[in-house]
Parts: sequence; structure tokens; C-alpha cells
Amino acid sequence: MAVTPFKMLCGVGLLAIFSSTISKSPALPLFVSHLGGGPAAVGLIASISACTGILCSFPAGILSDKIGRKRMLIFSAIVFATAPFLYLLVREIWQLALVRFYHGLATAIFLPVAMAMVSDLFQKGRGEKMGWFSTATLLGRFMAPALGGAILGFYATDQTTGFHTLYLVCGIAGLAVFLSLFFLPDLNQRTQKKTGPHPHWREGIKELLGNRGIMMTCAVEAAILFAYGTFETFLPAHALKAGLNPYQIGLCLSSQIITIALAKPVMGRFSDRHGRPQQILVGAVAAGICIAFLSIADSFIALLALSILLGLTISVVTSASAAHIADQSKDGAQGSAMGILGSIMDMGHSLGPLLGGILAASFGLPASFLGACTVLAAASLLFFLSQARPAA
Repeated sequence: MAVTPFKMLCGVGLLAIFSSTISKSPALPLFVSHLGGGPAAVGLIASISACTGILCSFPAGILSDKIGRKRMLIFSAIVFATAPFLYLLVREIWQLALVRFYHGLATAIFLPVAMAMVSDLFQKGRGEKMGWFSTATLLGRFMAPALGGAILGFYATDQTTGFHTLYLVCGIAGLAVFLSLFFLPDLNQRTQKKTGPHPHWREGIKELLGNRGIMMTCAVEAAILFAYGTFETFLPAHALKAGLNPYQIGLCLSSQIITIALAKPVMGRFSDRHGRPQQILVGAVAAGICIAFLSIADSFIALLALSILLGLTISVVTSASAAHIADQSKDGAQGSAMGILGSIMDMGHSLGPLLGGILAASFGLPASFLGACTVLAAASLLFFLSQARPAA
């Protein structure tokens, strides 16, 4: 079977997200504790890479439109290949914070630019292809915690060696990403030649931010990530309170990831054939209902079923939203569109645990899930109104 540029990109995506994920799950909170940090330090360090994404994804997308996708991907690969080895030098919390910010550049650049490259490759079947790429990255995200946990468990009596071994594995994966990208052709070079010179970047940003369809789709995506962040942060505590054991909690979390990975290509193909806006709206409403019911679920079967359903609804939305944004963006501007999507997604993912924590501390754990439901309901309503009302 021939290795096409798209298949190579999916393979690079799997390795890239594997490398990124194994550096933090489950290693990061344990590494912070190893350095003497408490819960506040864990929360701060965990949020830094997300902040990098918020700040850098949009500029990375803009630059990819200007100088080419492959150049930006190679820049991200340099970070993937070098950042893991910097963890070996960390002795203080502040040093870890700097490394995490630098490492966060890798995914902040890679994901929006790679998605824009997929968009460049496919006009027809764009939703399905974006779904397959997302599935490849999800496989990397799924594999990393298991291997990372196994490494740290094997060196349980010598934590320093365990962390060093883990970050060496992370670095090897990062080096593989770097080397692989040199064999990837510059897939949007021909597109750039066809579209000719681009408008000034300020005009492009103004036009993009003024596109109601794109911005409302980004808002729904942010709400979905808000709900996902709430789910992954507060489900363990809620499940423990309901009497589940750690193994059952792990099954709930893993089942959601597997569901998303399996469903994304199918849902992407469905959006290609039947339209994206309706799918986004239905998926967002269904996700809100699922996460609301999580607040009252009190058994393993109920929590497992709702975790799977939530994963399915997330795939329904996300398999259509990125393709919908690419459809609405101008030729040669998909990088900017994917970049702003990435920045807004990171905002939603970061705000979910933050606001959910405030609600949980004030009103109890169920309130965090109801808060996510409210955010999804508001985003769904705004998206519905933006679709119902003709563009200005």
C-alpha cells in the first residue's frame, strides 16, 4: 500500500501527540510533586502549555498562510525534538514552567497548521479526512498515558531514573517527528501559487474575526472543549463519591477517548454528505444533555454509558466544525482559520476546569457539570441564531 502524503501526515500526527501527551500524562503532576510542588503548583504548571496554545495558535496559522505549512511544521518539530531533553535539566519549579511553555509551542503550531494542510489537500471529503487525522492524533493521546504510567511504575523505587527514562522516550518520538517531516512535500505550495499574493495580515485578521459563521462555529467548539475539560477533571472525584473504584473510573475516561477516535471519521463523512451546521447544532445540544445527566448519575453503568454518549456527541460536533470553518474560509487562509479555532479551543479547554472548580467548591461537584451544560446551551443558541439569520 502506497504511503500518501496524507497517510504520512497522520503518522506524524500520531507521533507528535504521543510525544506531547507522554510528557504530561500522568508524568507532569508527579514530576511537580517530585520537585516539591503542591496542588497549586500542579495547577499552574498544567495550565502553562494551554496558555501557549491560546497565544500562539492563531499567529502560527497566519504564518503558515504566508510562508508555507511545511516550514511551520518543521519549526514545531524542532520543539518536539528538543523540548523533552530539557526536562532532564530541570531542578526547580520555575525551570519546569519555562520548559512547559516552550514545549507548548509544539502542539500550538503543529495542530492548526496540520489541519490546514489537510484542508488544502481535500476539497471533497474534507470532513472525513479531518476526522481520520484527528483519530490518528487521538491514538497517540490514548497510547501515551499507558506507556508513561508503565515506565514510572517500573522505576517506582527510583523516581529520578523513571522521569529521565520517560522524557528520553518522549524525545525519541519527537526526533522521529522531526525526521519524518523532511519527507513530507509542501502540500500547499501549489495552492499559494494559484491564489497569488495575500492581503495584509491585519486585513485578513479583521475579515476572519468579522465572519459570523466562523466565529460562532469556534464558539461551539470552545463550549465542547469546556465540557470536555470539565468532564476529564471532575468525573474522577464525582465517580469516587458515587462508589466507583479507580479501575472503573479509568474505563469511563478511556471509553470516551475510544468512542471519539472511532466515530470521528464516520461523523466527518456524514457531514460531507448531509451538511455541517445541522450536525454541529444537534451534537452540541446532545452533549449538553449528556453532561447534565452526569451530574445525577450514581452508578458505574450510568457513568460508563454517559461517558460513551458524551464522546459520541463530541465527535459529532468536532468532526464537522473544523471542516465547516475551512469551508467558509478563503483559499489560502485556512491556516489563519485553523489557528483561531485552535486558540479559542484552548480557551474553552482551560476555562472548563477553572470555572468548574469554582462551581464545585461553591455548590458541589454536580454544579460543575451543570455549568458546562449551561455553556453548551448558550453556545448552541447563538449558533442556531447565527444560522437562522442571513449574514450581513
